[in-house]
Amino acid sequence: MVPSNTPPVDEAREIFTDLGYEVTGDAGNSFRAAREWKEVDVLAVTDDVSTGDGDRMRCFVTWNDHVERLERALDADDHDYEWAVIGVAEDGEYQVARAPPTP
Repeated sequence: MVPSNTPPVDEAREIFTDLGYEVTGDAGNSFRAAREWKEVDVLAVTDDVSTGDGDRMRCFVTWNDHVERLERALDADDHDYEWAVIGVAEDGEYQVARAPPTP
């Protein structure tokens, strides 16, 4: 059993690698994922969400039981970037809980 207070860093890297992104950087709970023209800052989080500045797309990866709380926290803030949330189950299965709006 994975403790839900430990961010799903390995799971986030595996998800983006499996989706064909080149994963770079090792800044603790965050990394950059790039594929073709798209570059995403990926943050594996639980309850503490520090989003930083910038206008690059963000994807927050968290355990399923943190998804709703994370979405509420992100909705409450005014961001200059698009963001998505991926919820991860204990078995590694994942679901995109919130995708950025499409143009």
